Amino acid sequence: MAHAVAPPLPSDGKPLVSYTIIRMHLIAAVVCMLISMTAGFLYSLQFLGYYPFPDSELFSPGHIRLFHTNMAAYGWLVNGFTAVAYYVIPRLTGYRVLGEKLAHLIFWVWQLILVLTLVGFCLNKAQAIEWGETPTGFRPGTFEMNYVPIDLLIVVGAVLLIFQFFTPLFKARDQKFYVTLWYFTSGFIWLALTYLMGNIIPEWVLPGAAGAAVTGLFIHDLVGLYVTPMGWGLMYFFVPMILRKPIWSHSLSVIGFWALAFFYPLGGVHHFLISPIPDYVEFGAISTTIAIEVVVTTVVVNFFMTLRGKWSALYTNMGIRWFYAGAVFYFLTCFQCAFQVTWTFQKVIHFTDWVVGHAHMIMFGTFSFWLYGSIDWLWPRIVKREWYSTALKSWHFWLSTIGITVMFLTLTMSGLIVGFMQKGLNPWSDMITSSYPFWIVRTFSGGMFIVGLMCGMYNMWMTARSTKEYDEEAHYIALDAK
Repeated sequence: MAHAVAPPLPSDGKPLVSYTIIRMHLIAAVVCMLISMTAGFLYSLQFLGYYPFPDSELFSPGHIRLFHTNMAAYGWLVNGFTAVAYYVIPRLTGYRVLGEKLAHLIFWVWQLILVLTLVGFCLNKAQAIEWGETPTGFRPGTFEMNYVPIDLLIVVGAVLLIFQFFTPLFKARDQKFYVTLWYFTSGFIWLALTYLMGNIIPEWVLPGAAGAAVTGLFIHDLVGLYVTPMGWGLMYFFVPMILRKPIWSHSLSVIGFWALAFFYPLGGVHHFLISPIPDYVEFGAISTTIAIEVVVTTVVVNFFMTLRGKWSALYTNMGIRWFYAGAVFYFLTCFQCAFQVTWTFQKVIHFTDWVVGHAHMIMFGTFSFWLYGSIDWLWPRIVKREWYSTALKSWHFWLSTIGITVMFLTLTMSGLIVGFMQKGLNPWSDMITSSYPFWIVRTFSGGMFIVGLMCGMYNMWMTARSTKEYDEEAHYIALDAK
């Protein structure tokens, strides 16, 4: 199970895995995450009446909010998942990706897309589609160009990623694929299809309530059909390898995959409940969302049964700690989601902070935690140096874990209070007054995220500069001994 520090060499003598491109994507990912977190922190200050740029159109809260969400989704998550795919797919197939030059082209073009997206937001070129605000480049109702068509460039980038990673998958088509490859394969295909669906169909083909239904599918499926498969793929690859024991049940892993593929695409309309969208469509989304909780339960059970007999790894291995903390948060979020999507709950929590807490728990507490766990395992191997500081790793973990827990509980409580106040027809000013203390705590917990990330980034930088070479076998010997 243990991997050597150097990538294995195929028959032609060239490295199977490019550590350089992995390092580039990981650095870009954490930089984007820092930008996203900083933007989110600044955005939260307007709720407290202390926004630092009150008269600036360029850095208005509307622009800053777009920086926050888009840099998290397309900067942090896409860069991070791509880095891991460059490591995982060649190792599981035994074949290199399509090309090293193509890898560098994809990297630099993707970072250019991110920069152009931020510039487009500052020029007020954003689309009115949540998580799909990337500028379309065309004036509404015409094909006249008024900016770079970034949304189409993202689809092209996704297609290039498919060619890059499907080359080794195609070459290994006669092999029996491990479940991680199932998730990664579907994730890349769904990324291109979902993004195209969310950014083309609502804008050019389906206006009004019909377009809103498709937009709901886009918001939901971008998380469920790209982020979720990539995230679970990470877990299925790294957890058995770090623990040096096979996954508990291959059958459960297969059930989880196919249930995800069947139920998740149908649940997006739950983002627009109590709306002009027909009730039968909303009911279908509610039903499939509840069914997803069953899927999540099978996957979580699979991983905790895999941990059985290796419980000490939660203490001795930081990567395992990140992965399992994320798994617990994922189960809790999906369990919460099974209730919050019902019409009964929606009558209370609709348009409240409850939804904001839920979104942060899944995107930060789960998927970001899994990427942090991957980085914990990958970084010393790709820079060939021991981690600079275990204390900084602990600070990063605990600041992030306590921060997201506090934020989630705070916003959930705020959502319930304001929800019942809305139901009781209380004045809007009273709701704002009631929310203010919770918003203070929300900003403070967001600051904990940033400090934790900065601890992690400084640790990565000092590790790369360290002179202490990484010893792979020493880590496994220590893990086995404990």
